[in-house]
Amino acid sequence: MSEPDALTAAGGPVGAKSLTPAERRAYQIEILIVLAVTFGLSAVTAVLQLTDFVLRGLAGQSVALNPRRSYFSLIDLGLNIAAVTQLVAWGALAAYLLWRSGFSLHRIGIGRFRLRPDLLGGIGLAALIGVPGLGLYVLARAIGISAEVVPTELSDNWWRIPVLVASAFANGWAEEVIVVGYLLTRFEQLGLNPVKAVIWSSVLRGAYHLYQGFGAGLGNLAMGLVFGYVYRRWGRLWPLVIAHGIIDTVAFVGYALLAQHLGWLGDTT
Repeated sequence: MSEPDALTAAGGPVGAKSLTPAERRAYQIEILIVLAVTFGLSAVTAVLQLTDFVLRGLAGQSVALNPRRSYFSLIDLGLNIAAVTQLVAWGALAAYLLWRSGFSLHRIGIGRFRLRPDLLGGIGLAALIGVPGLGLYVLARAIGISAEVVPTELSDNWWRIPVLVASAFANGWAEEVIVVGYLLTRFEQLGLNPVKAVIWSSVLRGAYHLYQGFGAGLGNLAMGLVFGYVYRRWGRLWPLVIAHGIIDTVAFVGYALLAQHLGWLGDTT
């Protein structure tokens, strides 16, 4: 499939002026459908869950990021693999829609993986976001604006660590491809100001994390602003996927291995 002629030399997407009214309408509908299937619906349910938590006392509530899905080990494994597959499919759907409309994987930042800019860039971003993120969570718990976040409830099975790592990077893949790569590309095609596009993308990211509390919403909004800026600057999605995966892996696996020593993370006193 050939790329649109209107793409700039720098690799930017088709401008709004090149779209017909029918194409604009089609892309607007496509965005609504993608979000209704993925993180838009997650944002709605997160707001409702936050409302429920606030009415019941937010600081006293607990939420598991990787819940135990069955009392039977192999069924639990299967359900977790299904959840990971769903996230991978969400990201693949968004990438396919962009590719189908004329954007190569290289254009949207997920072409050939490059060690130096992608892996090292991702590690740097993970350090930049991860450490302050942990501090924000501790502060949010201390002042009562966050639920207790339990990174995993999975039993100590042989498959627990691989599944947690897979879940971490599946989260990174789905979120960064959809919320950054897909949305920013489509927003720019529709003529939305680039700064506003990053802000709206970041607001969505913050909204679907509100089920963890206000602190998570604010922290992920800030993460979205940083990631959106980096994407527009570098034109690469892989560093964002790697960074997100590393942050979640440290949280999920670290908790699984050290849970007995991390009781202070949930302490609100």
